[in-house]
Amino acid sequence: MSRTAIVALGGNAFTREDQQGTYAEQAHNARAMAQTVHALRRTGWNVVVVHGNGPQVGNLAIQHEEGAALVPPLPLSALGAMTQGQLGSLIAMSLHQTAPRDGVEVAAVVTHVAVSLDDPAFADPRKPIGPFFHGDAVTEMIQTRGWTMAEDAGRGHRRVVASPQPHAIVEARTIRTLVEDGVIVVAAGGGGVPVVDDGRGYTGVDAVVDKDYAAQRLANQLGAEALVLVTGVPHVALDFGTPQQRTITEIGVDEMEEHLHEGQFPEGSMGPKVRAAIHFLRNGGGTVVITTPEYAASALSDAPGLDGRMGTRIVPLCARNSVRTLLRAHDPR
Repeated sequence: MSRTAIVALGGNAFTREDQQGTYAEQAHNARAMAQTVHALRRTGWNVVVVHGNGPQVGNLAIQHEEGAALVPPLPLSALGAMTQGQLGSLIAMSLHQTAPRDGVEVAAVVTHVAVSLDDPAFADPRKPIGPFFHGDAVTEMIQTRGWTMAEDAGRGHRRVVASPQPHAIVEARTIRTLVEDGVIVVAAGGGGVPVVDDGRGYTGVDAVVDKDYAAQRLANQLGAEALVLVTGVPHVALDFGTPQQRTITEIGVDEMEEHLHEGQFPEGSMGPKVRAAIHFLRNGGGTVVITTPEYAASALSDAPGLDGRMGTRIVPLCARNSVRTLLRAHDPR
């Protein structure tokens, strides 16, 4: 019987640091991501793909604001649904284009995620979206558009919006049915459209849910065996960027949580992935992998990686002090 893996891809996987975010660039990047999904399928996994949308939804918001003199702009929750459709289509087409000869079935599900209006994130927006701004342009965006801006990863300032915690994936039962039928499902795109129950049904709210937390919530609701958090580095590291940097290959959830509380994983970097991993394992999950796309399948299958590296695995139980690491000086690669 096939097992299920939830694969979370960042919005930056489709619009990379040195790119403008054209459709051609996004399509090319999506094909690379599709190879990861096919590799997992070849090793016996059903796959659900969850993706981010930070760059894309921020860009779409600017397009709507710029066109407001001609057509009414839509709220951020609606823009999240629009980017789910656009990126879901892109991923589905890429999966078909790179599929084996017998083909695949793919379904992109516009997904809603229940959140709470009491979530403190609404009073403290921190989720970056859209492009980077520098110098006077930062002040201009604050004054003319009323944006909240924050520095992001040393690359400039971006608009930041509320990012509440997901409580439930509304379409989880439908997604489960598709997965059980062997369909590759693209779901909870951009973290899902955040909604609240107002007593008469669901209503969208202006926010962007973190895709790693949404992937974790969906994984636990589906009873998935694995959560794969795709990022730009092949391993999680302790003391990152210092001469004491150590690469984690496998670690128990208790020890990983200790390192999180020690401040090893900043919120603007690896923090959300590590938190999502811990939540998944604490709620019955089997294995978490954090790595780049090319190592995802080998990390779950225990096969050697392309150059011996297999990503970071976090597991429910691991003997005390059993972190397997490779001691190395900081490697800018």
